[in-house]
This record gives sequence, C-alpha cells and structure tokens, in this order.
Amino acid sequence: MPTLIIHIQNEDPVIGDVDALPNAADNVLIVKNPRKRDGKDLPYLDNSVNVVVWPFWRINFIEVLPMAEEEEIITFVRE
Repeated sequence: MPTLIIHIQNEDPVIGDVDALPNAADNVLIVKNPRKRDGKDLPYLDNSVNVVVWPFWRINFIEVLPMAEEEEIITFVRE
C-alpha cells in the first residue's frame, strides 16, 4: 500500500495511504489514514474519519514515499 505526501492548496501537507497510485483519468484521490507529517490527527477532520476523498483540483502535487521493501534493497558497491 503506497504512502503519499499530499500537498493540498492552502493547507499543510498530509500523509496518507492509498490502495494504488492515481492515474491521469482519476478525478479524486481516496486516502486512508490521513494525518499530519508528524503523525497527529488533522484538526479539520472528525476523530472517527479513516478515509478522505479529495478532488484533484484541490491538490498541488503528490510525493510518493518509498515502500519498506524498496528501502531494504541491497546493491553491490565496487571499491
């Protein structure tokens, strides 16, 4: 499950999980477990909210964080 940093217009960046990366035909982004970058709850969402749907016209850009299995890749270094 990819984790994204979502930069929303006039808001602080939000971190959340998605089932799949969005494609060019999508109009909305469905985010699970939305939270601030420090892990705290978003003040404008109810505490019981687990999923948020943002329209793409509100999003400036999206960063894709590396998944755990990508971080553990060992490469050979020639010395």
